[in-house]
Amino acid sequence: MDKAARIYLAGHRGLVGSALERRLRSQGYERLLTRTHAELDLTSAPQVEGFFAKERPEYVLLAAAKVGGIVANDTSPADFARENLLIQTHVIDAASRHGVKKLLFLGSSCIYPREAPQPIREESLLAGPLEPTNEAYAIAKIAGILTCRAYQRQHGLRSICAMPTNLYGPGDNFDLTTSHVLPALLRKLHEAREGGREEVRLWGTGAPRREFLHVDDLADACLMLMTEYESVDLVNVGTGEDLTIRELAELVADVVGFRGRLAWDPTRPDGTPRKLLDVSRLRSMGWKPRFGLREGIERTYRWYLEHRAAGSDRDATPATRHPG
Repeated sequence: MDKAARIYLAGHRGLVGSALERRLRSQGYERLLTRTHAELDLTSAPQVEGFFAKERPEYVLLAAAKVGGIVANDTSPADFARENLLIQTHVIDAASRHGVKKLLFLGSSCIYPREAPQPIREESLLAGPLEPTNEAYAIAKIAGILTCRAYQRQHGLRSICAMPTNLYGPGDNFDLTTSHVLPALLRKLHEAREGGREEVRLWGTGAPRREFLHVDDLADACLMLMTEYESVDLVNVGTGEDLTIRELAELVADVVGFRGRLAWDPTRPDGTPRKLLDVSRLRSMGWKPRFGLREGIERTYRWYLEHRAAGSDRDATPATRHPG
């Protein structure tokens, strides 16, 4: 991408979008087009059409989405299906009709079958049933992938689809109801330490295995894919390493200094037993992550403390939507 190109970054205030903006600006990309949700509602086709007609972006990074953890996905599946389907359909269609040179669609590792062979290869898409607790979100993201493929086949829209593993980092959602597991653990164990509690109860058995990627590493991978990758075939983005949720909780407890007992509630859902991505396709292009898990958690915890100290309601409990 030319440094003077007009790049529309959808979802620039979210976890992924803010990391992409940091990375692009650090690399000298200055003509970034951003809009808040109040300025541009991506679920509205007329608003999206008006934006593309006026601004004429040359490249699109589609990081806007409604996201959330297992509780949010399980209790509000219609919201996750509707908003994500509308956002991605409107943006992809407008990008095609207004001559966008290349589009990046960001999916999620939850698109893969619940019982997919581990580590999960990109070819596992549509090879089996999904995890029921986030099925609606996963189906919406699968629809986005297939939409990109269809628009490339029929209309020649150049697009790439990146499937990141579980993400964390600065700008994350720390709300205990809607957040993902890592930021929820950080906040819960921090508050337990501050409150002098001797025990913290956590959902599930702690046995499921998960992979975690710092969001700044994802931003690096996305920029590389935008400049070097030309296939509509999926690309997994992850570390290629995982650990149990119990091990993660113990690591987070050590980072935040919580010395009490971790108690597990097996009556609560565990979710998918294991979700480790095969990242050989991305590694073959010469990419690898910069942050180890402990260093990444320490950096994220410092960010959380700084923003709590600043009294920012958004950073303590941001909305699940990554606004457009």
